[in-house]
Formats: sequence, structure tokens, C-alpha cells
Amino acid sequence: MLTIFTEGGNLMVSIAYFKQHHSPTNFLIASLACADFALDMTVLPFSTVRSVETCWYFGEIFCRFHCCLDVSFSLASVFHLCFISVDRYVAVNYPLIYAVIFTVPVSGIFIAVAWTFSLMYSFSVVYTGAHDEGLQELVSTLSCEGSCQIFFNKTWVVVSSLLYFITFSAMIALYSKIFAVAKRQARMIEIMSNNTQSSNNYSDRVGKRERKAAKTLGIPVIAFLEFWSPYLITVIIDIFLNFITPHLGFDIVAWFAYSFDLLSPLSLVSKSNVSDCEL
Repeated sequence: MLTIFTEGGNLMVSIAYFKQHHSPTNFLIASLACADFALDMTVLPFSTVRSVETCWYFGEIFCRFHCCLDVSFSLASVFHLCFISVDRYVAVNYPLIYAVIFTVPVSGIFIAVAWTFSLMYSFSVVYTGAHDEGLQELVSTLSCEGSCQIFFNKTWVVVSSLLYFITFSAMIALYSKIFAVAKRQARMIEIMSNNTQSSNNYSDRVGKRERKAAKTLGIPVIAFLEFWSPYLITVIIDIFLNFITPHLGFDIVAWFAYSFDLLSPLSLVSKSNVSDCEL
């Protein structure tokens, strides 16, 4: 069911919603929807079979390829979210020169960077064998026939986790500054119209608009934190404690992270309209 919902949501966003909205922001969001849709189509069906059957039927070669696609599309999704926050930061803080700074070619460069780095990173780490260097003996004892288990050593677990946490920290910083500007603008608007309004109405309207801005801006950040943190924390703990996490437990946190794709199409509209929210 998760796969069906995410495929439908992302397909609807990437095709229907953006058909007539060719702006730099919407190109980024459409590319994000494509990353999520690609994950839904090429990764989740096989992960579902593995989780349900507790066995991998598709061979060792495809196992590696499947792992690379999983990492690539997940990283691409996270990078797109970060670049969208950069776009919204420029739009809110520099509205007069936003159209000059953030053009369609700039959006295209961000999209190319997100996809290129994600694909090159995952495929180079896995196919060069760098991911399990020094773990050969441990891997041989943990691996079993008919499974699809790709182990990452401490170096690459730390590097991969830093990519996520640095990106997430950048999103928090940018959205915090966006909210500060939105809050200031809300107060200025209310002050200008306060000549004919009571002070109580003024406070109520300011509070309402600030809460609306906070809700709009907080959706992608909070969602990313809630859905991805359990998986990242589990991976880090697992590698430093010699892979003690049971297969079922790891499956649960992995699918919880996958569930972030279900929320992505639902929050895309709010991400693209951060600068236009009612302040």
C-alpha cells in the first residue's frame, strides 16, 4: 500500500501539478517528485518482497544495483529538499532580485548537482568495494545464502550520516531565517493596518499568521527529522556495536524512512509557496 500511495502521489505532483508552473522552484520540486517516484518504482517493490519473504530472489548482482539505487534516490531527495530551502531563502530575503539570482538555469544546475553527486557517490562506494573494506570476516559470518545484505564500514557510515545531518542542519538554519523574516513581515503588516483595529485583534491576527508561517515552513524539516532520524541513529549504533540490530528492527526503521516519500507529495505545495503564504 505504501508503494501504491507514494507512486500515485509523486506521479500526480510531477505531471499534473507542474504542467503549467514552469518556475525555478517548481522545476526543483518536480525533480524531487521524480526522485521519489524512481525510488517507489525501482527500489520499494523489491524491498517489499525481501521484507515479506525474508529472502532475496533477484541475485547478488542486482542486490548491489538495488542498494546503489536505494542510496542514490534517497540522497537525491534530501539534496533537493536542501536546494528548495535555499531557493525559498533567497525568495523571502531578497524578493527584489530573486528573479535575477535564481533563474531556471540555476535551478537546472542544482538539479544536476543533486542527481550527479548522489549517483556517483553511491555507485563508486559500493562497486569499488570501499563500503565493506575491513569487514570481510564479519560479513562472511553475518551473511546468509539467499539474502541481500550490503554492509558499510565505520568510515562510510560516518560519511553518509554526515551528508544527511549536514544537509538537515542547513535546512534548519535556512528555514529558521525564513521564519524570522516572515514573522517580522507579519508584524509590520499588522502595524500598518493597526490604526483602525483594536490591540486585541492585532495580537490575535499576528499570532495566527505567525503560527501559519511556522506550520508551513516546519513541514519539510520536522518530517525529515522524524522519519529519517531513527534510521540514521540505528545505522550508526549498529556499525559501532558490530551489527547487533535484529533484521526485523532494521526493516522497521528502514520502512519508516521510506515513508517520508509518502509525505513529500503532500507537502510539495507548501514548500513551493513559502514566500506566498499569508503573512
